[in-house]
Amino acid sequence: MRSLSITPQITVKSFSSGDTRRRTYTISTSQKSAIPIGRHLRFGNSTSRFRMSVDNGGSSRSRDRIGAGDAVIIVDHGSRRQESNLMLNEFVAMFRDNTGYPIVEPAHMELAKPSIRDAFKSCVEQGANRIIISPFFLFPGRHWQQDIPSLTAEAAKDHPGISYIVTAPLGLHEKLVDVVNDRMNHCLSHAAGVADECEVCAGTGKCRFN
Repeated sequence: MRSLSITPQITVKSFSSGDTRRRTYTISTSQKSAIPIGRHLRFGNSTSRFRMSVDNGGSSRSRDRIGAGDAVIIVDHGSRRQESNLMLNEFVAMFRDNTGYPIVEPAHMELAKPSIRDAFKSCVEQGANRIIISPFFLFPGRHWQQDIPSLTAEAAKDHPGISYIVTAPLGLHEKLVDVVNDRMNHCLSHAAGVADECEVCAGTGKCRFN
């Protein structure tokens, strides 16, 4: 294996260039990294997916990144439309695969199961002693400021000694520009008869000009 130095704090390990198998990259940091979890980094004309390393634990384990003994709960609002709720499960699976985090659970704030309480309990049963709750919301609002913290605090009462944090929602992130642009272009391609419906509006017939 060869080692490519990105910054003094980050080392990227990859297989040799002749290896045509699927590559897994690991980033190890000695301090906080400015690279968001699951982010794509561009080198030349290619895009490489990075996997954040999971700390093996111990007394020296850094508390400023996700490591052994940590769990992640990704929580959305919840919907009466089951297809919408199932999409969170799919995102959680993608998030788990791309980060390598062993404990990642979905939760809905209301209207559907699993609840935040359910997900919190599941994380503890899997051995988590610190839980990171990530609101799957675009901008901060009442749900982030009040509802999710309140529901999480109630869930935590059943598990003394388990620490938790509610992180910021998605907010303004440059990668969201790519996501929105990608979605619009796909919808235009579908409306033009070039592409199939995406997973969001499959079967609805909504993606068309009026």
